[in-house]
Amino acid sequence: MTGQLVSVIIPTFNRAYCIERCVASALAQTHRAVEVIVVDDGSHDGTAALIEKRFGKDPRMRYVYQENRGVSAARNTGMDQSHGEFVAFLDSDDIWKPWKLQIQLAALKSFPAAGMAWSDMEAVDPEGHLLHRNYLKIMYHAYRFFTLEQLFKQVVLLDLPASLASEVGTARAYFGYIYSQMIAGNLVHTSTVLLRRDRMLQIGKFNLDLGTTGEDYDYHLRTCREGPVVFVDLSTITYQTGFEDRLTHAKYHLHIASNYHKTILPLLQKDKKRIHLSPQLLSTILAETHSNIGRLLLDANRARQARGEFLESLKYKLWQPKSIACLLLSFVPRALREQGMSGYRVVRTKLRPAIQKDEL
Repeated sequence: MTGQLVSVIIPTFNRAYCIERCVASALAQTHRAVEVIVVDDGSHDGTAALIEKRFGKDPRMRYVYQENRGVSAARNTGMDQSHGEFVAFLDSDDIWKPWKLQIQLAALKSFPAAGMAWSDMEAVDPEGHLLHRNYLKIMYHAYRFFTLEQLFKQVVLLDLPASLASEVGTARAYFGYIYSQMIAGNLVHTSTVLLRRDRMLQIGKFNLDLGTTGEDYDYHLRTCREGPVVFVDLSTITYQTGFEDRLTHAKYHLHIASNYHKTILPLLQKDKKRIHLSPQLLSTILAETHSNIGRLLLDANRARQARGEFLESLKYKLWQPKSIACLLLSFVPRALREQGMSGYRVVRTKLRPAIQKDEL
């Protein structure tokens, strides 16, 4: 697969402060046959000049400007502009390991029926300090429902060149059809994804109706619905945490949670024959979904709406001490509720460094 072209799509908006290292990581791949497409979604911070100065002489580099329409529209533009037999997504604040594409192409070669490969990732703080060597299962909570052996039917050790094996050690690739399990929540991080072009053409574009946060779950769910996929159990990217302009920032959590519910609800009705999750797990998923939305609404001081979500959650699973406590809290006057929630956040913030250190 050494000569097969990979189109790397990098959407960006006002990320001149970090995009240089992102693009450089895509161009520095050991798999040299890449075209890197930066889709500038209306930046006004000098991104265009930076890209031209730093990468303008590299024939593998293309810069596309469009008026601001959001990350999904930018990715869709990138797909329209792509020519590769494979397509990869890379967010402009993330960084690839040099062998990222080489290893994933090896995984897709091992499993020709797989339409997508993705991987684990490491996480760093804004200063670049390592927080987690394997962050995927921490960030995506649906992994708590399944082991890798429950998710996938086959596993192989990838046959890597000796020079690469000495650097990364062993790399396992897991193959299977995981559409049902993806109903439980997202298992795929976008910056780790490598798609075959035929699978991309099957599933179409990112859904613009879902806005700019949480839209990736819908896309990856549709990808997994169309056929088998392969997971590389190795951190192939460095995921940036802590920046204020991240689309996974806490201020977007309510929108992300609402998009998840909006995505799975129609599928639970029309796709029942293809979803093989136990009734108990489905009840747990729906209970947690409504409870999570309720807590986020309560954080936003939308107590009446939060109350409705907690009541809906309790329909699916009656014994939920936290949800019951939050339901009762929704009746407390706003000032007292805010005081209680503020105290909870302080305790949670103080505990987080110890939790992160323990998980490292």
